[in-house]
Amino acid sequence: MSVFWQKLSFLINDQNLRRRLLFVLGALVIFRFLAAIPIPGISASSLASFLSTNQFLGLLNIFSGGGLANLSIVMLGVGPYITGSIIMQLLTMVFPRLKEMYHEEGELGRRKFTQYSRLLTIPLAIIQALSLLALLTSQGVLPHLDLFSKIESIIVITAGSVLLMWMGELINEFGIGNGVSLLIFSGIVGSLPSAIGRLLFTFSIDQLPIYLVFLIVAILIVAGVVIVTEAERPIPVTYAKRVRGMKMYGGISTYLPLRLNQAGVIPIIFALSILLFPQMIVNLLSGSTNAIIVFVTNAINAILQNTFIYGLLYFLLVFIFTYFYTAITFDPQATATNLQKNGAFIPGTRPGVATSEYLSKIVTRLTTFGALFLAIIAVLPIVMQKITGISTLAIGGTGLLIVVSVVIDLVKQLNAQLSIREY
Repeated sequence: MSVFWQKLSFLINDQNLRRRLLFVLGALVIFRFLAAIPIPGISASSLASFLSTNQFLGLLNIFSGGGLANLSIVMLGVGPYITGSIIMQLLTMVFPRLKEMYHEEGELGRRKFTQYSRLLTIPLAIIQALSLLALLTSQGVLPHLDLFSKIESIIVITAGSVLLMWMGELINEFGIGNGVSLLIFSGIVGSLPSAIGRLLFTFSIDQLPIYLVFLIVAILIVAGVVIVTEAERPIPVTYAKRVRGMKMYGGISTYLPLRLNQAGVIPIIFALSILLFPQMIVNLLSGSTNAIIVFVTNAINAILQNTFIYGLLYFLLVFIFTYFYTAITFDPQATATNLQKNGAFIPGTRPGVATSEYLSKIVTRLTTFGALFLAIIAVLPIVMQKITGISTLAIGGTGLLIVVSVVIDLVKQLNAQLSIREY
């Protein structure tokens, strides 16, 4: 406890860290203010009832940081930017030039890659804005808009999404933590008081066992996320002895830490984005009179409205994206090459190809367990809702997973900043 107060005191007294924290807090306050500014002509009662029965919009509300609940000017949140980033990451597997830009051209290549993601955000935001307006108008939440009003609303909504993307990158540069994750985190945390208030307002003594089960599951999820996020497999590494001049270097033993969950919460966000995108397209085409388009949209709606199929797709996408993102962030061949160049080797394993194969085998085993854990946590709210009949989306496994992961990452970055300044 004394170490905690000591670090807190250092954090408050250090001018640079204090300025970074205040910048993050200021950005989040501005974001919450923007999320409270609604677009005109909303039927509040129709919106509340529609959101409570629509799982698609409930998930989208997580990405919007709660902005969709008020149909605010930032109702899309950072969803289009996340979708654009996912599309760019997937394209690296198709186009070698993009993969080379991201992995081999250093910081300059990554900046160009990020710039393409930003440019892709704008058309995606326009498509999502059109889709949402069409859906909400058809449900009576919004009045019928003329052409000028629709164009005006699309421009405002798209600008709000681009503004949040810019705010997230400002947090990355001038604050602490991942800006996009922090914006999603603030939306989930911001919705907790109202969600808890609704639970308390509708509380019945007959439902006490269910609430206790929810509480126990929440505690187990938090503990599980912390354990899995912090768990790592240490791979022993030994540096060969080298003589240079009159001095001997190397001969020391250390270890290479391989995390159980290398991907963090990114696969959950990827999977949700992929599931949301076809629903956006279906909503956009819902007003069509073409028989083929009507048949296709009805078929997609029937698939996604089926809880079992939706949960199965969600589970599989999280599992697959965990492998995909781990493959992007950790390259066994590059790691083996770097070890060999620095005169290091894994005891009992030959340098080069054998080391790469050994690391690949270990990472595959670790990723399998991490992917299963993430996929189970992701579909847990759907299972709980099916069993109990009570919606747990706002405080369910997905939201809780994002919150805990973001907090852990933020604490790590703060500790790293404190360690640098202590030295």
